[in-house]
Amino acid sequence: MKKIIINGRFLTQPITGVQRFALELVRGLDELIERRTICSNVDLVIMTPRNTINDIDLKNIKVIPIGRLKGHLWEQLELPFYSRDGLLVNLCNAGPLLKRKQIVTIHDAAIYSKPEGFTKTFIYWYNFLFKILSIIACRIVTVSEFSKNELVHYCKVKQNKIRVISEGWEHIQRADADLDVFQKYNINPKKYILAVSSLNPNKNFQGIVKAIESLGNIEADIVIAGGTNPKIFSASNDSLPNTVKYIGYVTDEELKALYEKAAGFIYPSFYEGFGLPPLEAMACGCPVIVSNVASLPEVCGDAALYVDPYSPEDIAEKIKLLLSDDKLREKLRRKGLERATMFSWEKCAQETIKVIEEVLAK
Repeated sequence: MKKIIINGRFLTQPITGVQRFALELVRGLDELIERRTICSNVDLVIMTPRNTINDIDLKNIKVIPIGRLKGHLWEQLELPFYSRDGLLVNLCNAGPLLKRKQIVTIHDAAIYSKPEGFTKTFIYWYNFLFKILSIIACRIVTVSEFSKNELVHYCKVKQNKIRVISEGWEHIQRADADLDVFQKYNINPKKYILAVSSLNPNKNFQGIVKAIESLGNIEADIVIAGGTNPKIFSASNDSLPNTVKYIGYVTDEELKALYEKAAGFIYPSFYEGFGLPPLEAMACGCPVIVSNVASLPEVCGDAALYVDPYSPEDIAEKIKLLLSDDKLREKLRRKGLERATMFSWEKCAQETIKVIEEVLAK
C-alpha cells in the first residue's frame, strides 16, 4: 500500500485563493476515489494541526489531526516526522524543509516580481523557502504557464521538475445564488459593474476608482465586494465616489448572485498567478474586463475585454464600452461560458494524480 499524505495546514486558515485551491482539489481527489479512478493500492489521507477552522466533508479521505504545534512550526517540525513513511503533497506555497519525498504547489512568484505587497519578514522567509523547496522537492506544481516561467526564472526550478495544473470553478456553481443581496445593499440588478477587492496593492483597485472619477455621470454603479478598507481606494478622499457601493465581505451565495446579475466584472490586477475571480465570473455568464498582463490572458483567452492596468483612462474607456454595447456584453458572456469549460476541479484532480504517479514510479 502506497501512502500519500496531504498537508492539511490549509484547514486552519481563512479561505483565500490558495486555500480554495486546496479545498477544491481535495474534494476532486475524494470524488476520483469514489469513482475508483485512483488505484486501490493507494492510501490517501490529510494530516492537519489540531486547530482547524474549516470543515471538509469527504467520503474517502481521512482527516487526521496530529502533533501539538501550530502554523509554520507544525509544518516544519511535526509534519515531516508524521509523514516520513509516505509521499507528502503540499498545496499552499509551503512545505517542510526536512522532507525530500514531497510535491509542492507554488502558486506564483509575486514575492520576487511584486514585493511591495508583502512585509520584509514574509519576503525573506518565502524567498528562502521557495528556493530550498525548488531543490529538494520531487516536483513543483504551479497554476499557470506564466507562473511556471516566473518560478523557472526566479527560483531556477528545472523545466523537467515543474508541472502546470490549472484551477477550476465548480465551487461557485454549487452555491445557491442569494438574491437577497440586492435588497440588502440597495443594488439595482444589471445596473452595476462588479469588482472583488483585496488589501494587496497588486489588485489595483485604486486604478478602478481613478477610472470611475474620470467617467463622470454613468447610468451604473460600481459594486466592490471583499474585505478591503475602502479608504485605500482614494489617496485624496476619505470617501468613495457616489457611484461606488462598497459592500465588504460577501458569502459565496451572495457573490454568485452578484456575478449573475452584473453588467460586467472588472479585474485590473497588476499581477496574478492564475486569476480565479474572472474564471468564476465567466462561469456565471458575467462579461469580464481584465488586465492584459501576467496570467490573465492565459486564463481568459478571447473571452475578455483587456485593459492596461497602469492606465485609469483605458480602464474607464473599457467600462464605458461594455456598458454601452449590448451586443458586446452578450458576445463576452457567451465566450466566457465557453472558455470556462476548459477548466475544472475534476481536471485539476486528475492532473494532480498524474504528478503523484510520476513521483511514485521513480
